[in-house]
Amino acid sequence: MEISSTEKEILLKAARNAITSLFIKTEIPKPDFKEHPILQLKAGAFVTLMEYDELRGCIGYIISDDKLFDTVCKAAISAAKRDPRFFPLQETELEQVEIEISVLSPPFKMESYGEIIVGTHGLILEDLGKRGLLLPQVPIEHKMNKNEYLTAICHKAGLPGNSWKTKQLNMKLFTATVFSEKEMGVKNGNG
Repeated sequence: MEISSTEKEILLKAARNAITSLFIKTEIPKPDFKEHPILQLKAGAFVTLMEYDELRGCIGYIISDDKLFDTVCKAAISAAKRDPRFFPLQETELEQVEIEISVLSPPFKMESYGEIIVGTHGLILEDLGKRGLLLPQVPIEHKMNKNEYLTAICHKAGLPGNSWKTKQLNMKLFTATVFSEKEMGVKNGNG
C-alpha cells in the first residue's frame, strides 16, 4: 500500500489526538477523504507506543471493517489504555511517548518457513489453539535471525519455542508500511 508523506502525517496526528482525547477534550479532525482516498480503505493497522526507547504499548487489528483513519484512532486508544502488558498511559507521559504506525497488507498463507523474509514479513501464528502476531520490524529491532524470529512467534503464542522445529505450524505472513513521529518529524500535532 502506497501511503504519501502527507497521509502518514495525517494518521500520526490522528493517533496522537486520539490518545490526547483520553485526557483533554480534543477534536480529531477528519481528513478530506476525497483528497486522500487511501485513508478510507479498509486495512489492518497497529499503533506502537515507545517511551524512552522502550515499548509502552502496542495494539492493533490484523484486518478491519473500518476506514484506515478510524482503525488507527481506535488502535492508538487501545495501545494507550488496553495493552494488558502495561498500566494505562498517564497524561504525564504524553510528552515522552513516540508513536509508530504499521499499516498491514492482507495476510496470506505461508506454505513453508523458507518464504519468510526477515524484516519484510510479519508473522501470524494460529495453531494448537494458540495465537500470536509479530510485526515485521520486530526481528530487525531485536537483531533476530529467522530461527530466533520463529522461536519468538512461538513464545508470543504461548507455545514452546522449538514448536516450529517439530512441525510445520499454521502461519500467515503479511507486510506493513511502517512510519513514526520520529521518522516524520511530527509530534504533538506539529508538522
